[in-house]
Amino acid sequence: MIYVLNGPNLRRLGTREPDVYGAETFADLTRLCEDTGRELGIEVEVRQTDDEATMIGWLHEAADHRIPVVLNPAAFTHYSYALRDAIAQRTAPLVEVHISNPAAREEFRHTSVVAGVATGTIAGFGLRSYVHALRAVAELVRG
Repeated sequence: MIYVLNGPNLRRLGTREPDVYGAETFADLTRLCEDTGRELGIEVEVRQTDDEATMIGWLHEAADHRIPVVLNPAAFTHYSYALRDAIAQRTAPLVEVHISNPAAREEFRHTSVVAGVATGTIAGFGLRSYVHALRAVAELVRG
């Protein structure tokens, strides 16, 4: 099992800034992740929340059960020390993922407060960022 956790506004994919995030929807993202999981022989559970407390709860759940995570923290990336602290408690690989390349965007997006406690970060490949992250997590889990 791998959790694919998504933060604020990601359910609005397809309508939210398509010039930045593309025309694909959250349903497309979910399908892509589930298909990639099947290809890798790993169950994938995709979740999205706009609520920081819910996200922290999911990260605690993953830590308690040693569940690897692909995480798109979205806006939480840049300021949520509470999310960072939850990620620091991880007991399995966690890959931070972004659809766009934050370093090529507005200045405030250049800093990730969660990157330092993640296993790694993949960004800038559109929804394919999730495929790369799932493959990386699968390789890490299999050793």
